[in-house]
Amino acid sequence: MSADDAAALLPHGANVGMSGFTGSGYPKAVPQALARRIEEAHARGEPFRIGVWTGASTAPELDGALAKVDGIELRLPYQSDPVTRERINAGTMEYIDIHLSHVAQFVWFGFLGHLDVALVEVAAILPDGSLVPSTSIGNNKTWLDQADRIILEVNSWMNPALQGMHDIYYGTRLPPHRTPIPILAPGDRIGEATFRCDPSKVIAVVETNAPDRNTAFAPPDQTSRAIAGHIIEFLGHEVRRGRLPPELLPIQSGVGNVANAVMAGLEDCSFTGLTAYTEVLQDGMLNLIRSGRMVLASATALSLSSDAAMLFNRELDTLKDRIVLRPQEISNHPEVIRRLGVIAMNGMVEADIYGNVNSTHIRGTSIMNGIGGSGDFARNAYLSIFMTPSTAKHGSISSIVPMVTHVDHTEHDVQIVVTEHGLADLRGLSPKQRAGLIINNTAHPSFRPALRDYFDRACKFSPGKHTPHLLDEAFRLIQSS
Repeated sequence: MSADDAAALLPHGANVGMSGFTGSGYPKAVPQALARRIEEAHARGEPFRIGVWTGASTAPELDGALAKVDGIELRLPYQSDPVTRERINAGTMEYIDIHLSHVAQFVWFGFLGHLDVALVEVAAILPDGSLVPSTSIGNNKTWLDQADRIILEVNSWMNPALQGMHDIYYGTRLPPHRTPIPILAPGDRIGEATFRCDPSKVIAVVETNAPDRNTAFAPPDQTSRAIAGHIIEFLGHEVRRGRLPPELLPIQSGVGNVANAVMAGLEDCSFTGLTAYTEVLQDGMLNLIRSGRMVLASATALSLSSDAAMLFNRELDTLKDRIVLRPQEISNHPEVIRRLGVIAMNGMVEADIYGNVNSTHIRGTSIMNGIGGSGDFARNAYLSIFMTPSTAKHGSISSIVPMVTHVDHTEHDVQIVVTEHGLADLRGLSPKQRAGLIINNTAHPSFRPALRDYFDRACKFSPGKHTPHLLDEAFRLIQSS
């Protein structure tokens, strides 16, 4: 049926599990038709809002379109849309920022309420009723299993060669009957190549032909190249000390220009035989695979620029032997991350002098995007690295602060802090030892005197000397930042 007819099947108040992860594999037509329907209902004075559950961020055609017409009551678990962000921070849209590995199990546990409809993009419907996934998997397996009704968008723009690249694991059980996830190496395939789907639940099939939202990455600049250089130098040091094998351990890289620059830096160094166990495959990681430096990458979604997407489609027949896309409950599973010894590299908004990291909030109260999968990886990684430019707002604000305005990752989960000025290896250090290293190695030189002054006075006047703080002053600094 048409997208408009399918959208007419979605009622006010429904919880809708939609496909999509970092702008890939999201439904292209029905959300826009639904936005038009909601706008018409509001014009008549009728209430019409829904709950939107996804894998992660989507695209303007989904988040943006529905947020613009005030059609979202509750959003989870991650977003990056400016209109959505504005409504969340204005208090007119509820938002649950949640670890990505938790979403599927929370739905199975019943913690999030009832899932009424699954709206999922697929590349094809096979004769036996199984579904070929698109360019992201995210939580789609759970949406299809748990929803009362299913709407499918079949996107013929997707390369038919996608079939066979996915690994959908159906062995997850609820406590107390859980069994180990049998992944011993990033390339292990433990599931099925397609989604199972109960045809009796399918209420609409909508045909589309449209590309994903291609993410444009800025070329590596001086700052991102410097950050990448410090990380690569550190990894080489760990290899020489015998703490990493020559081919490193599986890499996880968050989304963004700095993360992409690190992958570009790995292209120009001596490491070979690399692997990845991550959420998202970006341009830099695709280039490593195409050059042969990376032999295998496991993820849950693609996040490619338009040029990289064209290369991916053109070479998919060979690339799919070296890329595995999994449900995010497996790509982000703490058990697997810990077993494989992943090297986790994620961005942040700010870090404090003791190693606590804020990756989600501006000035403590306004959400930026969300924690995503950074917590899944940071707490369970062999190496937990957080990186950021040392300043923001054209150098007027320091990214290294006395006390973070919001804590997403405590000092216990942060091992390495990196800016363009250097790297602080926090392993084996007490809080006061960490403070000196973070200030001296990572803070911008123009902010170091103030940070040292605060730390020296905190060591002198703080009631407790283990993690010295002048709380009244720290709060004043937070409020004025």
